[in-house]
Amino acid sequence: MTMITPGSVSAPQPADTPPIGDGQIDALVARLDLPARIRLLSGAGTFRTQREPALGLREMGVSDGPAGVRGEKWDERDTALLLPSATALAATWDEDLVTALGGLLAAEARRKGIHILLAPTLNLHRTPAAGRHFECYAEDPLLTGRTAAAYIRGVQAGGVAATAKHYVANDSETDRLTLDARVDERTLYEVYLAPFEAAVRAGVWVVMSAYNRVNGVTMSESPLLDEPLKGSWGFDGVVVSDWGAVRSTEGAAGASQDLAMPGPHPLWGEPLVAAVREGRVPVAAIDDKVLRLLRLAARVGALDGFPPPPPAPAPADPRGLLRRAVAAGCVLLRNEGGLLPLSPAPGASPGAAPYSAPGGTAGGLPGADTGGAVPAVEPPRAVRRLAVIGPNAAAARVQGGGSAGVFPAAVVSPLDGIREALSGTGTEVVYAEGVTLDTRPTPLHPGNSRNPRTGEPGVLVRYLAADGTEVCAEHRLSGRILEPGDAPELARTAAAVEVSALVAVTVPGEWRFAVVGLGAVTLHADGEPLIDTHVAAESDDPTYVHVAPSFRTAVRKVAPGEPLHLVATRELAPEQGLAVALAADPPRADEDQALAEAVACARGADAAVVVVGTTDEIESEGFDRPSLALPGRQDELVAAVAAANPRTVVIVNSGGPVELPWRESAPAVLLCWFPGQEAGHGLADVLFGRAEPGGRLPTTWAAAAEGAPLPATAPSAGVLDYAEGPYLGHRAWRRAGAAPAYWFGHGLGYTTWEYESLTVRAASQGALALVSVRNTGARPGREVVQVYLTTGPDDHDDGTLRLAGYAAVHAAPGESVVAEVPIEPRTLERWSPGDAGWVPRPHPYTFHAGPSAAHHPLTAPLTP
Repeated sequence: MTMITPGSVSAPQPADTPPIGDGQIDALVARLDLPARIRLLSGAGTFRTQREPALGLREMGVSDGPAGVRGEKWDERDTALLLPSATALAATWDEDLVTALGGLLAAEARRKGIHILLAPTLNLHRTPAAGRHFECYAEDPLLTGRTAAAYIRGVQAGGVAATAKHYVANDSETDRLTLDARVDERTLYEVYLAPFEAAVRAGVWVVMSAYNRVNGVTMSESPLLDEPLKGSWGFDGVVVSDWGAVRSTEGAAGASQDLAMPGPHPLWGEPLVAAVREGRVPVAAIDDKVLRLLRLAARVGALDGFPPPPPAPAPADPRGLLRRAVAAGCVLLRNEGGLLPLSPAPGASPGAAPYSAPGGTAGGLPGADTGGAVPAVEPPRAVRRLAVIGPNAAAARVQGGGSAGVFPAAVVSPLDGIREALSGTGTEVVYAEGVTLDTRPTPLHPGNSRNPRTGEPGVLVRYLAADGTEVCAEHRLSGRILEPGDAPELARTAAAVEVSALVAVTVPGEWRFAVVGLGAVTLHADGEPLIDTHVAAESDDPTYVHVAPSFRTAVRKVAPGEPLHLVATRELAPEQGLAVALAADPPRADEDQALAEAVACARGADAAVVVVGTTDEIESEGFDRPSLALPGRQDELVAAVAAANPRTVVIVNSGGPVELPWRESAPAVLLCWFPGQEAGHGLADVLFGRAEPGGRLPTTWAAAAEGAPLPATAPSAGVLDYAEGPYLGHRAWRRAGAAPAYWFGHGLGYTTWEYESLTVRAASQGALALVSVRNTGARPGREVVQVYLTTGPDDHDDGTLRLAGYAAVHAAPGESVVAEVPIEPRTLERWSPGDAGWVPRPHPYTFHAGPSAAHHPLTAPLTP
């Protein structure tokens, strides 16, 4: 029998914080006059902090995250490694892997000159309708906090500051800039603040205050920044605002808000100097902010006189790590008849290699006690013809929409990954799209456009003066331009921006052309005006203004022949952003015919893999989801393919929950979330058994949104009432006496497990649960052992099941292992508003162990 403890697999640990002498920093602060101190407290630009040569303080670069490090520029030529979405990372329940991925991000940040990464996002999955669900980890504060701590350790071990955001209760997108989240004090502490406390305990260097208000006070002015953040938690880092979230001089500066971004901030310049001199903002408050900023600079190597951080250790095989992360986050919801893994036709293939557990060898684990002979695996039916179907198969959605987007150098689609894995096996792969999604117009790209000036693949971008003369020009690879790349300062003096390209016409018929931009916009095709209008902003949300303003479209019949010369322009005006896009889409195939072709393709194959998912119009920063249904006719496609081929595998490519009305008719259902750039390789590893699907659900999936206990995302009269209190996710379902489609923690592997025994004993810190489990299947595998707690009820909480701890185990066939699951003291406590502190939860304490929130075959009381 093997003992397994959390963290028993070695992982990078955070580097020791460089020795920071506050006395030394105090002396630096004293060398600055008041205006110089205040100048440091807002940015030098959009993604840069201020420098101060007199102190040896350099600018610090800032970048969005969390699935990659875009850098300071929105330029598709500046590529970045793209990780799976935060939901996928939480689904791994694997802190060592998340820490390694954090280290990869640190290396990326250092490569791009970035000191501060604006990640991780610690808001909770209060409802699956939240548009930014994919960027958050889980519905559970414990899983969120532990995953976040692992991410922070990895990033900061590389000398890059992680940023815990968005503090706090920023859990939906509707009116996110202004909504007032009304949360009772106990729920606030026990649920929504808990992941941030875990981040502070992990040593996070930056916390971001949110746009929204909480209980009537905007977060950049909130007393929650002082207590508990800087008070009882002891946070010694910098509180940075979300971009544009500082809306006052005295209110924010008098609070524990340290840095206003972007900058220079008009309210934190001369108005703040005057407020301090007139005694309306204490000098001590300003000095504390400057000290914290200098402390941060010392930690990331941007302040002379302090040791620089050690080099960020880049993984030897970053793409291999990303590929492993895809498989580790995949959640196998259903696998009737053991359909997965699929077996290719006989022949050598990387995809058909024997299964190897992490750190092990094919067929077993190093040092594992197998208890005798390894059971033989019955060979599954060979797949000689595999149908790959669906709109996301040839072009999977690998990341969510919004400010966190990055530009990967290359993306492996599911179709390409499957074809590569089956190369040389004798298995034929056939493909059919099946349905077309009604998405936003597709910006031009090097595959369908050429620069009319140079002939290079891509587009020509010109910045124009008011009289139409060219200020500067650059060649770009995408028709979607968010900001100038080659001469940004010169371009920002322009009055308009123009994007032009020669577009190859390969299909005759009615093409859809489109342009993005605010203000006056035009679009011409071969000199013919197609669009000439003025676009008014529909929102003041920064994501809308700077990342995804509205498209304007036109339809024109074209015939194959000479390339079509497209020219789009938009005016540039203050507060209207710089985004412009030129798009072209060919005529769509007949949907009925395409669906029929997909069904015929499936019917003629030994097995079918259908890849369906969401679009940028469904899951993105800036808006919430009106529906959990898959867009278009995808549900119809899955049902028809499953009826045509009884060996159908459905891969769901979404960042958060969607309705699965066909789930009982599809024998295998696999979630891949937004899997990042190595999507196809990781999915092929899972489909053909090279890797086990390692994921477990970080959030509960409803069968249908209607009738489910899902809180609202839209405020009423500016107020969003968190009336559900502490009942999120599986706790809400249990309280309602209803059953979801799939419970929190659910996920299948490629073997089976028996839960043998559970013992829970008091420890010096909390408690320790010992859970014995046995691998009863024919393959080595990994099990996430979950321990839940029930307590006595009180007037705020009925004491029903809550996650208390978890640990992963690996075992060979027939092997029994014991998972040691620590139970933190906080799990046994509740927040007491009357005592302004933590007190014991009501007894009795009963622990339950199992593979999900719904299935826990072992129960034991807490023993002394």
